[in-house]
Amino acid sequence: MDKHTHGHGRPPTGLEHSRTAVRVALPLLLAVALLTGLGLALLWPNAGEAAKVIERVPFAGPGTIFVEGEVVSVDTGCGDGTQPRTGAATSGADPDRSCLTIGIGITSGPDTGRVIDVPARGSLASSGLQPRDTVELLGAPRAEPPAGDPRASDGAASERYSYSISGIHRGLALVVLSALFLVVLLAVGRLRGLLALGALALSGGVILAFVLPAIVTGAPGALVGIVGSFAIVFIILYPVHGPNLRTTAALVGTLCGILITAGISTLAVHATRLSGLGDEAEARLSGVAGSIDFRGMLTCAIIIAGLGVLNDVTITQASAVWELRAAAPHLGRGEIAKRAMRIGRDHIASTVYTIVFAYAGASLGVLILLALTDRPLLSTLTGDDLVTEIVRTLCGSIGLVLAMPITTWIAAAFLPPVETGTETAAQLE
Repeated sequence: MDKHTHGHGRPPTGLEHSRTAVRVALPLLLAVALLTGLGLALLWPNAGEAAKVIERVPFAGPGTIFVEGEVVSVDTGCGDGTQPRTGAATSGADPDRSCLTIGIGITSGPDTGRVIDVPARGSLASSGLQPRDTVELLGAPRAEPPAGDPRASDGAASERYSYSISGIHRGLALVVLSALFLVVLLAVGRLRGLLALGALALSGGVILAFVLPAIVTGAPGALVGIVGSFAIVFIILYPVHGPNLRTTAALVGTLCGILITAGISTLAVHATRLSGLGDEAEARLSGVAGSIDFRGMLTCAIIIAGLGVLNDVTITQASAVWELRAAAPHLGRGEIAKRAMRIGRDHIASTVYTIVFAYAGASLGVLILLALTDRPLLSTLTGDDLVTEIVRTLCGSIGLVLAMPITTWIAAAFLPPVETGTETAAQLE
């Protein structure tokens, strides 16, 4: 009986496939890849137009300088502004206060060596600045003293600039955290982890070189999101997961999920009358980049935001189908698809939780503010900020949920039919 099984059965390597599926899938994917390339060419942003928009976004006023400084003291309360420091540095940090006076020794620029007091309010006062921390200072030029003023002949650089803290140097902490991430990823993921890093870098290149400039120069956001996401999927899936039909099934499912998400999100953004101007950054953009279609930008953001978790689900479903065939080579395509669907339903449930919790965590401040506001529940739920997050969550989840059965049945269709000898042997056993 064993001889019969081994003589007629094919070893479940997981590399078996349907020749018909190959003949259908590969030309289809080639056509989609060519259309993606054509979309990139047609939507590729004009460098000159992007440069004009960049010129309209002033980072700092004329004559402004940026220098570095080191924190020497953190005192409670605020003074009247930036003052040259004459006394000894003191220390008495109290991060719970709403305003602190930060003593800073300037380490670059025309004021190198001076120690000044700079007030810190809001988030800066709550950031936990400590002595020896490095900060970036913005030096705004002071008005020239009138003629005859004794300061007019004083060439002290400290009189020519008024300083404020523009940023905190976090380089060392970020380097340590990034190194820890790399060590963990490579130790556990090994070659796959290394390939994932390369794919991530290429994906970032697509977003920086194509998606962002295209949105800025007024390209349709939904099309930019679709074309950019298609390009990212083609770039990352085959190098990371291997050029086989298992990956091809996941690729087709992911592309379908992207199209579904794009369609649903476009309809939802218009139906809910969202403007796309939901936060301070977008409001600032509207003043300097009037060519941006902000509703389209929101649609593009929804598509790209769901791309990672969508790819996770489709890869898992394709792998489940192949592993089920390897474990039970006597099962037909329909039975394998049904069993893989049961696996997918569990995965979908946990993934939807992941999406909701991720958005809730990212919008925790908004949720707390809304919870503290004395407004009716319906009015709270339909506020612009919260509706934006609800639309993001629901649209991404719809595309994700529908991509699961699509991927499952496509992967099952790629399997070869059950061999008669294998099926007979399984029945005899």
